[in-house]
Amino acid sequence: MTTEALQDERLQPDETSPLLRNASGAEEAGCTPSPEAEELSNVKLFTILCSIWIGVFLAALDSTVISTLLAPISTSFQSFATVGWITTSYLISQAALQPLAGKLTDIFGRRSGLLVSNTAFGIGTLMCGVATSEHVIIIGRVIAGAGGGGLTTLSSIVASDLVPLRKRGLYQGFGNIAYGTGAALGGLYGGVVSDWIGWRWAFLLQIPLIIVSALLVFIMVRIPVNSSEGGRLQRIDFRGSISLVAFLVLFLLALSNTHGEGPKRGEDINDTTGSFIGWPLGAASLVFLATFIVVEKRYAREPIMPLDILHDRTITGSLLSFMFMTMAMFGAYFYIPIYSMLTGSTATTAGLRLTPYAAGISLGSLTVGYIMNATGRYYYLGLLSLTSFIAGLTLLASFTFTTPTSLQILALSLFGIGYGAQLTVGLCALMASVKHSQQATTTSASYLFRATGGTIGAAIGSAVFQSRLQIELLERLGKSKEAKEIMRRVINDFDEVRKLAPEWRPRVEDAFMESLHAVFFTAMALGGAALVAMSFIREMPLHRRLADHK
Repeated sequence: MTTEALQDERLQPDETSPLLRNASGAEEAGCTPSPEAEELSNVKLFTILCSIWIGVFLAALDSTVISTLLAPISTSFQSFATVGWITTSYLISQAALQPLAGKLTDIFGRRSGLLVSNTAFGIGTLMCGVATSEHVIIIGRVIAGAGGGGLTTLSSIVASDLVPLRKRGLYQGFGNIAYGTGAALGGLYGGVVSDWIGWRWAFLLQIPLIIVSALLVFIMVRIPVNSSEGGRLQRIDFRGSISLVAFLVLFLLALSNTHGEGPKRGEDINDTTGSFIGWPLGAASLVFLATFIVVEKRYAREPIMPLDILHDRTITGSLLSFMFMTMAMFGAYFYIPIYSMLTGSTATTAGLRLTPYAAGISLGSLTVGYIMNATGRYYYLGLLSLTSFIAGLTLLASFTFTTPTSLQILALSLFGIGYGAQLTVGLCALMASVKHSQQATTTSASYLFRATGGTIGAAIGSAVFQSRLQIELLERLGKSKEAKEIMRRVINDFDEVRKLAPEWRPRVEDAFMESLHAVFFTAMALGGAALVAMSFIREMPLHRRLADHK
């Protein structure tokens, strides 16, 4: 056997070998790898990450495909007032399971986690495609959200395992290209398929690609488990996860029962029962939030959210910035297609109009990745990114029925560039603030704040839109029996707007436009909070080698 073969055999990991040899790819004896070995390592690294990024692409596609399917789904099931749950159910399961992804895969292995995530994602997507009611779709979105959340979280965790911090922004940029491309195609794909063969096929056609993604992970991802057999399940913070889910579900129920949903057929437009129910639900959600904090601080053996890390202002600022930014993004994003369809677009055109936003995610993320790799600096990049994000929201809030296409493209591009850039900057700021051994936990914490922010933001957007819409409709249509019937129709089925008589339709469309403005102004305020939070971080060194980042 040749010397090269013996060296290659010694470098092959087994089930007990560490994930990274001496954190740098060298043997434990401390020898420096040759240039050839370093080149081979880079090829293997890129191959592993590409197989994972396929799943990220599909998860991103599925997260945005729903934006142009909400109206046709609501029309099928007469449930426009409850479409917010189709998005928030997906985000709730993400918020609950993304923080566990790092810990579970520390215990059971990254590849196992990726395969389970692909399986859950596929099952949930299939359920959406064959759903017979909006409730089945919501359950399917819960399952798909758990799988999609695992795919996106684990892509960052594996990159943190294998990539030096100085290059982390660059590789995160490549990963965000996969995410941004999926997000860019999602709305357009959903609109085209819905207009062509029906909204169900927008889910069903994803299944073969999900199977391919799982097969590639099974073949290519060979990262060994670095965990002892004993006490595996005892290390998982189930109590923290359950209390977090309970908080989110009750909080969303409180929002949706405080003018968050419109009246159903047979209900009084002025019925205040929902408002009364909302307050006790809100109080109960706060109890579970307090429970989550106590569990994480005192009882969790390995908490999904280690509260000690919040003592560092950079970590706290980055996490809060993530939360407020995703609140703003999800609060606004799903209402952009509503604007497009309100101005006469088809579902296909509405999806096409989202392309500048999603393309902006890729451009912003990759650009700041290159800048950070070259300069090692990121503080002002973060502030500039969020400024772009807020500028895009400001332009969105100024949209009217006659806003030119060029201004729409500019608004969505700034919105996407800012969001994509800050995803990369914020994650690198977090990674630079902790030891390499803590990066999986910190990455999971970032996804916890992002998923929680997205869940709450989507719920706030839905509540603001529905509440404002009812107010605007009452003001513009009055309280006659005919007006109340029109309100019920348009609140539960968006397509009813286009069927209205000429004397009613302009007033209803104006009410929808004002409601959209309220959503975008709310998102602007949340974006401002993200900018304030980001201003408190400290700039730390970005190391060029894993060995330098202890």
